[in-house]
Amino acid sequence: MTLKPAEWQLALPLGLAFASLFLAPFLLLFGVSFFNDDQITQPGFGQWIKFFGDPFHYKVIADTLLLGVKTVAATVIVGYPLALVFIDLGPRLQRVLIFIIVMPLLLSVVVRTFAWIVVLGREGVINTLLLHLGVISEPLRLLQTELGLVISMTQIEMPLMLLPLISVMSRIEPNLRDASAALGASRWRTLFTVIVPLSMPGLIAGCLLVFASSTTAFISQSIIGGVRLIYLPLLIWQQSLVVFNWPFAAVTSLALLVSVLSVIAALSYLGRRAGGAIHG
Repeated sequence: MTLKPAEWQLALPLGLAFASLFLAPFLLLFGVSFFNDDQITQPGFGQWIKFFGDPFHYKVIADTLLLGVKTVAATVIVGYPLALVFIDLGPRLQRVLIFIIVMPLLLSVVVRTFAWIVVLGREGVINTLLLHLGVISEPLRLLQTELGLVISMTQIEMPLMLLPLISVMSRIEPNLRDASAALGASRWRTLFTVIVPLSMPGLIAGCLLVFASSTTAFISQSIIGGVRLIYLPLLIWQQSLVVFNWPFAAVTSLALLVSVLSVIAALSYLGRRAGGAIHG
């Protein structure tokens, strides 16, 4: 299929915007990474050797990707039941739930992250509630821990999971569930054999958005996680704005880009395979 000249002219502004806002900075970042010193005067592979020659950086990459996986898993566990509740509600209650889902997006991520400091603190809502219930005898340490970070990011990233998931599940024909029940399938069997496969495109899209956002969420990682938890975005910030080693920061940025895009490509491939199995 070839594009007509008029179609090329319509696509040209978007192509130029993409080239100026993404491709040009990417090429500049790639070029800066091939310098041995922070003054960008000695070309070479020194920064690449320094980064990939240190096992600590492999651990940082693994921790960053693992953070994204844990956040995706938490949002799926919490978000999928909410999506199931949404499709069973009436139109009025659906509008209310959509407003509740979208409302956090109207607030700055900085505001939402600092709010979680109040919730997760030693005298915060969670510790106070658990102490009053007698579940714990002393406050839990949730700030500057991976557990607290995953809890906060689950709420922060939840709209990115729910919106595509609800969009797909709303288009599932309700008669399919009735037909499944009429054939003797239980509600659980209907869920796993009918609803889950048909909602897989929305689920995969939500996982992609949550993973990409959570692995690059510098503000949440630095405020909730603190300096005790080192992830690639924090390492990039330290090297670029604290140490002023721009070549090393460029290498770290490219490592983040490649590692995240690799996981996203794998998820996209699984999504296409699932979609092909459903429709084929």
